[in-house]
Amino acid sequence: MMKTLSIALLVLLFHTILSLSATFATPTSFHDNFLQCLSLHSDPSIPIYSPNSSSYSSILQFSVRNHRFSTPTTPKPELIITALDESHVQAAVICSRKHGLHLIIRSGGHDYEGLSYVSDVPFVIVDLLNLQSISVDAKKGTAWVQAGATIGQLYHNIAVKSRSYGFPAGICPTVGIGGHFSGGGHGALLRKYGLAADNIVDARLVNVDGKILDRKSMGEDLFWAIRGGGGASFGVVLSYKINLVHVPPVVTVFSFNKTLEEGATALVE
Repeated sequence: MMKTLSIALLVLLFHTILSLSATFATPTSFHDNFLQCLSLHSDPSIPIYSPNSSSYSSILQFSVRNHRFSTPTTPKPELIITALDESHVQAAVICSRKHGLHLIIRSGGHDYEGLSYVSDVPFVIVDLLNLQSISVDAKKGTAWVQAGATIGQLYHNIAVKSRSYGFPAGICPTVGIGGHFSGGGHGALLRKYGLAADNIVDARLVNVDGKILDRKSMGEDLFWAIRGGGGASFGVVLSYKINLVHVPPVVTVFSFNKTLEEGATALVE
């Protein structure tokens, strides 16, 4: 009961600060104040794109896969920040809180639901696409992977280091690590090794104060919440440490097709 209550309070606090306060942002003062805040809390190299930037549309459309969320009337972000460093994410969190703007995080993969690039209040996108570092330790059977990488990149990096390790996540290579892991992450190895989230042993997260926390400093309740509970509700997850799982060096893959007339519905059920 106490764990459920503490998580609920964390969700309420984060959304109260970053969502409800968005109603106080004014278009005339937004850009100058927000950009000045970013310059105070980060280095000048932080990439920022406004609707007037030539690359704005192409960057915005990068992960859009549902054309219902790509119309002239679809709400667009005030700015897109393509973070190159963890400090850029910290600055975005601090400044969005200070100036009452809703912060939306994109983790580098595709998005059919529009959750990472649409909002009904003024918002800023922080795109983690450039945070794709993957460090595999084949001797210890672990890896650190940044939230902007895709599961295809993770699988490739594991395979380069070892033919006897794998990781239980999805089968689509263009799915972003951040969104996949924070939602649980189910895949073909589920029955033997569980969800991707079940194999996360540490993480680096930017909290509402702009501080970077690891598992020890965030505490077990918050660490539990970001593994399948929707990480963006509790902060911005920068990277995950995962335990790799044992797989045979040779795997046979096949597909089995059934039409509706042949009982496909019954097979799925």
